[in-house]
Amino acid sequence: MINWQALNAQEKCNALARPALAESDLLATQVANIINEVKTKGDQAIINFSERFDGVTLDTLRVSEQQIAEAIASLSEARLAAIETAYQQIKRFHQAQQPQDITVETTPGVVCTLKTEAIESVGLYIPAGSAPLPSTALMLGVPAQLAGCERVVLVSPPNKQGNIAPEVLAAAKLCQIDEIYAVGGAQACAALAYGTPSIAAVNKIFGPGNKYVTEAKTQLSQQVAGFAIDMPAGPSEVLVIADKNANPSFVAADLLSQAEHGPDSQVILLSDSQALIEHVNEALNQQVQMLSRKDIALKALSQSRLILTNNLEQACEVSNLYGPEHLIVQTENAEQLLTKLRNAGSIFVGAYTPESAGDYASGTNHVLPTYGYSKVVSSLSLADFSRRFTVQQITRQGLANIADCITELTDAEGLDGHKRAVTIRLESTMA
Repeated sequence: MINWQALNAQEKCNALARPALAESDLLATQVANIINEVKTKGDQAIINFSERFDGVTLDTLRVSEQQIAEAIASLSEARLAAIETAYQQIKRFHQAQQPQDITVETTPGVVCTLKTEAIESVGLYIPAGSAPLPSTALMLGVPAQLAGCERVVLVSPPNKQGNIAPEVLAAAKLCQIDEIYAVGGAQACAALAYGTPSIAAVNKIFGPGNKYVTEAKTQLSQQVAGFAIDMPAGPSEVLVIADKNANPSFVAADLLSQAEHGPDSQVILLSDSQALIEHVNEALNQQVQMLSRKDIALKALSQSRLILTNNLEQACEVSNLYGPEHLIVQTENAEQLLTKLRNAGSIFVGAYTPESAGDYASGTNHVLPTYGYSKVVSSLSLADFSRRFTVQQITRQGLANIADCITELTDAEGLDGHKRAVTIRLESTMA
C-alpha cells in the first residue's frame, strides 16, 4: 500500500509511472523491414510472413463467402445470440451519434456550412493472440457500418489451419463486412497502407494489436500520404476509486479483469480507506488463483498500485493526473464525483457497473486511449469514421460586407495576391 500524502513530488511521479513501452531500435528496424518487404513484394511477402510467424501456408488471403457461412454454422445458438445482443446494444448507442450538418449565415450574404462525410475506406485490425476478439470486431464494425464507409476491410491473423475465429466472422457478417483477409501482424498493416495485388489500400486503420502492430501503425502513419490511424496505443489499464462502503470482492474482480489482459497491463486502486485497501488486497490474492490466465495476471499485479489518499477529492486529483483508460467509481453517491473527474477513456459508475460491461455489451465503445492519452484523445466513436469539412458560399454583397476586414488583414500580412482576389471581384462589372 502507498500513502499518497507521504510521497514527495518525484515519488508521486514514480507511483503513477506506467510500464515502459516495448520500444527499441531493434523493434523499429524489424517492423521497418516487414513494411518494406510488403511494399516491394506484395502478396508473396504476406504469404512468407504468415508461414514464418503464424505457422501456416496460405493459398489465398481472402476469406470466402463459403468459409464465412461454414464458420458461422459451427457456432452454437447461445454464442450467436450473445454476438447478436452485443451488436444491437453497440448499434443502439452509436446510432444516436449520427452527425447533422450545420449551416450559419455569419453575415448577410456569407453562408458557411460544416458537413460530415464517411471516410471512404477503412481497415479493421482484429487481434487473435491468445483468444479471438469478436467484441473488437463489433466495436469497430458497427461504427464503420453506421457511418456509411463505402469499403470496410477486416484483417485478422489466421490460426494453424489458416482460418479466422468463427466468432469474429459472425460479428463481421452482422456488420455487413464481406472483405475479410486472414492476415495479421505488421504485414497486415503494411498491406492496408500500401496495398497489394489482393488487398487494396485503405485511408485509415483501426484496432489494437501487439507491439509489432502498434509500431507498424505508427511508422505507416508517418510514411504514407493520406493514411491515418485511430489512436496511440499502449497496454491496457484500469483505475478504481473506492471508499469504505465498496465491496472489496467487486473491486478486486475489476482489477483482475484488466490484469489478465497481459503482463504489462496496469491496475491501480485509490481509496481513502486503509481497511478497504487491505480487504481488496486479500481478495486479489484469493481470486487470482481461480483465473485461467493466473500467470499473466500475477505479472500484471506485480506492478499494480494500491494507494491510500486523504479523501475522495484527492483520489479524483490523482486519477486526473494518471488519466486511465478505464476508470471505475465504487463510492457512495458515485455520481457526484463525475464533476471532478475529467481524464479517462471511459468511466464506470456504481457497484454494478463492471468494466466488462463496456468491453462487451453496455453499448459504449471499448477502443479507448491508453498510456495517459485520455487527457487529449477521445474514446472511439462514430465521428472517427467520418471526416468534417466546410463549405462557404458568398454573394457579391456578402463579399463587399467583409471586404474591408479581409483587405486590412492581407495588408498586415503582406499578401497582395490574397487582397487582389477580393478587390478584382468587387471591381468587376460582371453580373
